[in-house]
Amino acid sequence: MTSKRQHIADENASLAEQPDAPILAAVDGSANSYQAVAWAAAEGALHHRRLHILTSVGIQMGYGPGVLLTETDTEWLRSEGERILTEATRLARTAAPGDDLAITTEVTFDLIIPTLIERSAHAHLLVVGSRGRGALQRGLLGSVSIAATHHAHCPVAVIHGIAALDPVSATQPVLVGVDGTENSAPAIELAFEQASHRKVDLIALHAWSDTSAVDLPMVNWETARGSAEAVLAESLAGWAERYPDVKVHRIVVVDRPVRALLDESANAQLVVVGCRGRGGFTSMVVGSTSNGLLHSVEVPMIVVRSN
Repeated sequence: MTSKRQHIADENASLAEQPDAPILAAVDGSANSYQAVAWAAAEGALHHRRLHILTSVGIQMGYGPGVLLTETDTEWLRSEGERILTEATRLARTAAPGDDLAITTEVTFDLIIPTLIERSAHAHLLVVGSRGRGALQRGLLGSVSIAATHHAHCPVAVIHGIAALDPVSATQPVLVGVDGTENSAPAIELAFEQASHRKVDLIALHAWSDTSAVDLPMVNWETARGSAEAVLAESLAGWAERYPDVKVHRIVVVDRPVRALLDESANAQLVVVGCRGRGGFTSMVVGSTSNGLLHSVEVPMIVVRSN
């Protein structure tokens, strides 16, 4: 069973790396989802990937007798979906002017979460907003971002209040969380690739402990620093040679990883984290701190799941 699951995971990963694998963006008519589309458009132009914008007008039916939609209801829902896509496309063209970015759109009556999870197997990147207040799916994108980071087959970009597309943000570095295990390797690779494409520096942050220095009064931090720095250096080994154009700034802290990344994200245009690893970095996307990270980091964040 394990080998079968691994085969499926490897197959999905290879599909996501196909040249025609699109950047998939979900939109629900909320301002936050439009920010996500704008960021996805800029990302598509940067990486020469097609942008596919998807909106769902499917209605979640509860238990018991369902609500039967009339033909008029169906047509109204479809027209609302098309209206959302028209505005999303306009914003995408504004974020990535010119004819280089190919854009396709789709209205679906299928429920958004299972649809995105299924489509992510054929996408290069899934882009969602951290929260939504759309007319059709009020409050939807908050649940979408959580489900996507747990179950999507490709990396997931979660866009918050701002898309960080202004000229000042464009000069800020990429920030990656490094936990010292092989599980953070996909996040490190993606962070280097993003920094290289954006022509900015990379900040690699390693949190030595899952608790703060205040909680560990007996720890000799100066003694532990050498070991922590060695872990970070080993995790980054080989990547600098592969991306010689990327200047790397290494940061080692004795603090909770989530809090350390939140603090450092104020100096970054993009945060990249893995979703499996030891201690604190696991808790970033699995467990009680996942909501806090997903909805607290103000800049765009990419979560990379290791297979």
